[in-house]
Amino acid sequence: MKELKFMGFKRPDGRVGIRNHVLIIPTCACSGDVAKMIASRSEGCVSMNNQNGCGQTKGDLKITLDLLAGFAANPNVYGTLVVGLGCESLQYGVLRDKINSLTNKPLEYVGIQQEGGVGRTLKKGLALASRLAEDAKRCTREECDISHLILGTNCGGSDPTSGLSANRVVGDISDRLSDLGATTIISETPEFVGAEHVLAKQACNPEVGRQIIDIVKQYEDRLAAVGESLREGNPSPGNKASGVTTLEEKSLGCIHKAGTRPIQAVFSSGQMIDVHGTVVMDTVAYDVASVADMTASGSQMTLFTTGMGNPVGSPIVPVLKVTGNHRTFEWNNDFLDFDTSDSIANKKTIHELGGELLDLILEVCSGKKVKAEEWGMTEIAINRLCTFA
Repeated sequence: MKELKFMGFKRPDGRVGIRNHVLIIPTCACSGDVAKMIASRSEGCVSMNNQNGCGQTKGDLKITLDLLAGFAANPNVYGTLVVGLGCESLQYGVLRDKINSLTNKPLEYVGIQQEGGVGRTLKKGLALASRLAEDAKRCTREECDISHLILGTNCGGSDPTSGLSANRVVGDISDRLSDLGATTIISETPEFVGAEHVLAKQACNPEVGRQIIDIVKQYEDRLAAVGESLREGNPSPGNKASGVTTLEEKSLGCIHKAGTRPIQAVFSSGQMIDVHGTVVMDTVAYDVASVADMTASGSQMTLFTTGMGNPVGSPIVPVLKVTGNHRTFEWNNDFLDFDTSDSIANKKTIHELGGELLDLILEVCSGKKVKAEEWGMTEIAINRLCTFA
């Protein structure tokens, strides 16, 4: 297969970005609004919701720490400004050390209690963000090999066309990128249920296959421990209304996104990806949380399939929407990017559509905005183990 290149940003830690953001991270909900004020008044800056703060258990605090540090290390981020309160559970020093263990990119901090009020914090934060943004402008795109790409895959608002068409085209992309030395991630562990044995057969060795079986069992066991069942909320009411009848049926459609190449490894959510080829990430099925988990693990872009339509985006990565439902594509055309329904109409093969989608992916890698970016869709969610303490 011929080499493929895109124009990306080479980072000092050796990774390659396809966007050049300055990221404004709030350490807690209490500093979230100030972080948003700084980002909204600073060109080239993005921020995000962090619903957490005090009241997190030790396990939940680690999830938040890993995700925020992973965001800062994501190659689409030039540098990061952390906005803290001062008394929160996630102290800046802990977050700083975690970020510095992952990357050597620029990192700044401003604290509300330390500065003495919102006004002084905003003034200093705007100055720091402005300086980071000016430095970021000096970065230029350079030719990069496709093997630097880590592509997340996700599905949401699925209908029968997702498994019949869109997810199969994404699977074709996964095979192509795997052959080229890039990395693709299949996530959403709850949507392996009933099909985990099929996915496990795709593993590169018995150990990886056992890990795939284990993460599904562990997920169901965690819910059972608190008296809940995965099947009570999945398939969703929308899935059922569109024609998806069981969780197993939904899962068999979902796992098409993994393609056919051997699965090289299983990663936990927020764990930095360090292998090439197709990998599994153990995430929740909640779309905005699973996209966030893959972003924190170094993914520069997410391919998101949807049968009924979903406009979700990300503050850090392009979320490219793919649907196999032609009516959905026409009705929701202002937030969907690619239509695979020609495979259902027998006008094009899955492989032909995969080639067209790969061309679009290369354009997005080189700077073309997806529709979620044009709309400014930036919502995220941080997973947690239990209620706030």
